[in-house]
Amino acid sequence: MNYGHPLTFGTFLTPGNGPADDPVGLAVLSENLGYDLVTFQDHPYQPRFHDAWTLLSWVAGRTERVHLAPNVLNLPLRQPAVLARAAASLDLMSGGRLDLALGAGAFWDAIEAMGGGRRSPGEAVEALGEAIDVVRGVLDAGNDAPLHHAGEHYRVAGAGRGPLPLHRIPIWVGGSRPRMLRLIGRKADGWLPSIGPGRLDPSGLPPGNGLIDEAAAEAGRDPAEIRRLVNVSGEFSARSRGFLHGPSEQWVEELLPLVVDDGVGTFILASDDPATLERFAREVVPALREAVDAELPEPLPTGPVRGPAVLARRRDGIDYDGVPASLADTAVEPGDVEYPRVRSTYLRGGAPGIVLRPRDTAGVADALAFARRHPHLPLGVRSGGHGISGRSTNDGGIVIDLGGLNAVDVLDEASRRVRVGPGARWKDVAAALEPYGWALTSGDYGGVGVGGLATAGGIGLLGRLQGLTLDRVRAAEIVLADGSAVRADDTENPDLFWAIRGAGANFGVVTSFEFEAGEVGDVGYAQLLLDGGDPEGLLLRFGETASAAPRDTTAFLVTGPSRRGRPAVAQVYAVVASADPDVVVERLRPFARLAPLYDHQVVVAPYAAVMGMASDAGHHARGEPVSRSAFVRSVTPGFARDAAGLLATGAVHFFSVRTVGGAIADVAPDATAYPHRDAGFSIAAMGADERLMNRLWDPLREEHFDGLYLSFETDRRPERLIDAFGPRTLGRLRKLKARYDPGNVFRDNFNISPDPAISPNLDTSPNLDTSPNFDVRPATAPVARTKEPT
Repeated sequence: MNYGHPLTFGTFLTPGNGPADDPVGLAVLSENLGYDLVTFQDHPYQPRFHDAWTLLSWVAGRTERVHLAPNVLNLPLRQPAVLARAAASLDLMSGGRLDLALGAGAFWDAIEAMGGGRRSPGEAVEALGEAIDVVRGVLDAGNDAPLHHAGEHYRVAGAGRGPLPLHRIPIWVGGSRPRMLRLIGRKADGWLPSIGPGRLDPSGLPPGNGLIDEAAAEAGRDPAEIRRLVNVSGEFSARSRGFLHGPSEQWVEELLPLVVDDGVGTFILASDDPATLERFAREVVPALREAVDAELPEPLPTGPVRGPAVLARRRDGIDYDGVPASLADTAVEPGDVEYPRVRSTYLRGGAPGIVLRPRDTAGVADALAFARRHPHLPLGVRSGGHGISGRSTNDGGIVIDLGGLNAVDVLDEASRRVRVGPGARWKDVAAALEPYGWALTSGDYGGVGVGGLATAGGIGLLGRLQGLTLDRVRAAEIVLADGSAVRADDTENPDLFWAIRGAGANFGVVTSFEFEAGEVGDVGYAQLLLDGGDPEGLLLRFGETASAAPRDTTAFLVTGPSRRGRPAVAQVYAVVASADPDVVVERLRPFARLAPLYDHQVVVAPYAAVMGMASDAGHHARGEPVSRSAFVRSVTPGFARDAAGLLATGAVHFFSVRTVGGAIADVAPDATAYPHRDAGFSIAAMGADERLMNRLWDPLREEHFDGLYLSFETDRRPERLIDAFGPRTLGRLRKLKARYDPGNVFRDNFNISPDPAISPNLDTSPNLDTSPNFDVRPATAPVARTKEPT
């Protein structure tokens, strides 16, 4: 029988160390010939061989695509907990290309000579079973509990798990004795025997499969979880001289039944002869694929096979088997190894039922079609994965992760037109534009994703010079709620173009933006650490200083309450769009005099270096963020007094004042769906208690505030829509929503419900479940030092 695994091919190379680079060259050749896998023998006691793990690491650095595995790893000389960490590390560094094949041990005299213990055949199988448990336990980085294993052969007493590999590392096992086959059925992901003269005869595959399948069923596993791999060897010749000794057509004829009848999913060719490797790849592989497709009733699948443990963690109400084919191989479910990496955002701990990861516009359309079939589930759309509000994750719903749409392309140098995917991060955009002497205003942290920022606003460190991020958008490609892909700009779908610049999350999924970059060379970047003991006075002085600064200077202030008797501190971080140190110091000196200066860092560096300080670490947040946002035209004495009183309560652990104005105010309020053009400052506060924050914040809103910035808001009360857009803009957005998303598919992201007069049968109750992708964390590391702003 065939087990439904995609057919793959690999090479089995000798790790000889004389000449030292020969196996590396053969591995590179294997990748160039199109093989899926490169494997090496592991005989640690053999001085004529490279150490397999060192060789695998070196080959990983010399290749880009091909998967790598030992064939098979000598377990008695490898401590399994350490082996697991090594495997995860190599998988991460190689881009998810490490597979693991284990052997129970042989050549016991040589193993003892190297310091390993001798084991009986039964003990070797028992030890291998324990080792599989330990390796799997260490790789289970999504489990916070320390790992404990008290076995006969291995003991682990509270080890930390991880690191989390980039993909689920399969564990294949070699051997063909009944006890080993039953272990494979219970625990392994693959069976890897060698067939040929002096090894397992092909006729031994059916009974071996039978024992594996029986043991798998007894363990509650689907036998299809277990990939069947075989090492094969032979010789090409004009005439047949035995099994796999003859012309290419004979090889295809003899390997075909192993796939169709015995379920082999991977053939690994054991040869160090370049001509043999090339002939197998060019003549046998394509012909065998074609023959298999002709013999089997249906084409072999391309998606992963998930076991009962993974299936048991599926959430109710999701048609997992109906995931579109274009998304099946990259979709992440709660039981998948990648799930801890994609479940949460920067501040919100999530538990989505499935994360879909499209790679192109067609994939986005397929993802939305899947979402439309699940109208009862929350839907999050994620670009870079950040987000103060955390709406790009959810509990039990669908997340469309756009991280794979991350290209940055220059379209026209004369007009500085660039095309950027929504899943790109701003640090990558800045790095791509730096060689041209260009930059795009992009928040204050390079790890933010492009999509959320460019559709919600984009208050950043070049804001007073360039305007909002959305002010630099010249066109966008969008997949609408019905799955159709359209272009929006000033002439084509101009009303949609207006709406996505400020309320984009409600109207579709942008799959690419076209921006007009600005000419920006090196900039001055400063971080000033100030005494925050007088927050009222500090806020007043900051407001006056920031408002009076030239447009080339944008400054943000971050502060918080005093902690455990320690004086409060405040941080000003600013960008001066000048490479002249004297100009930089002149612009910064007034900010340095706002309060006693504890410390400072001032650099002149490319804007890309400022954005490049962002961490590449994943997001593993827990809980629910509580954030409040507001705009003020100026920092008045009354606002400074009341803000200081808010900080004195201790309920707010983070309070920021971001300078806007300048070029942002040059744009008419109704030119985009972002109406707050007359604001001087954007205010944000974070706490831990929703009800307490409402009680403290609401009086300030009534007294001082004029609108809010939805990227920093988690309040889901209906009146926040008016605050975010104002009555006039909101009315226009509701009418457009009824045209472009009448079914309210995009309802979980600061939802603007369709105008009921246009969509009378729709439930229009607001669901303010927002998901802008933006991060407020200030950068910390200096790039280079210049004059001090004394």
